[in-house]
Formats: sequence, C-alpha cells, structure tokens
Amino acid sequence: MRLLLQRVSHAEVKVEGAVVGGIGPGLLVLAGFGKGDSAEVAERLLDKLLAYRVFSDSSGKMNLSLTQTGGGLLLVSQFTLLAETRKGLRPDFGPAMPPAEARQLFEHLVQTAQRKHPVVASGVFGADMQVSLVNDGPVTILLED
Repeated sequence: MRLLLQRVSHAEVKVEGAVVGGIGPGLLVLAGFGKGDSAEVAERLLDKLLAYRVFSDSSGKMNLSLTQTGGGLLLVSQFTLLAETRKGLRPDFGPAMPPAEARQLFEHLVQTAQRKHPVVASGVFGADMQVSLVNDGPVTILLED
C-alpha cells in the first residue's frame, strides 16, 4: 500500500464537473493498494498519516500532525501509484490490487478515517476524477507498507 501525502491549503475532487469532495488546509492523500494489502495494513498507515508531523508549529518546524491541527483529509484512490516502472517505457500495473478488492479496501479506509478524524472527504473509486490542489510548502511525502 502506498499513500502519497500532500500538505495543501485547499484541494477538491470533481467527477463529471461536480465537486464530490473538498477540504481547506490539511492533507490530500492519494491511496494505491497492492496485491496482498489488508484492512490491517490500511488502518496502520491511516494511524501513521494522522499522526505524521508535517505541519509547522509556532517556530516554523514540522512538529504538528493532522490530528493536532484539525485540518481536512481528502482521500483519493489512485492505482497508478503501484505502477512498476523499472523496465521499459510503459508502466506495468501488475502489482496493483484487483479493482473489486481495492474498492472494498478504499471504502474501509474512508470509513475508518471518518471515525477517527472530524473532517474527511473522498473521491469516487474508479471514476474519472479531476483533482485540484494548492500544495502548501510544497510538502509531498510517500508512506509505504
């Protein structure tokens, strides 16, 4: 499982021109699920991302977590994060979890996040989405299991 965290001042996801999820300051998280990933893996990485210190304290140091700041969390599924790129000039998506399983795991991730954090939005699994954001910093970090 790979989670690409981007600290944002705001972000939103549109499907067919309509906004389906958006946040103000917080984290946009692109989530990719690989073969063999589980609910336990998803929950462990969710706990890590909620506690990950990527927000500045009063001294300007990255010492605060999303939980501490109360910022928004926007979750977007993105199987392309699992692309194998070492060979050739075309990505190989063989390591990605099959769509039906990945949908269940993404929905579990969103539901668990909603129980653990007050401001959670999401994209639509499998949809053609347009994601817009203003990356704050920029800060972009890859969390993997």
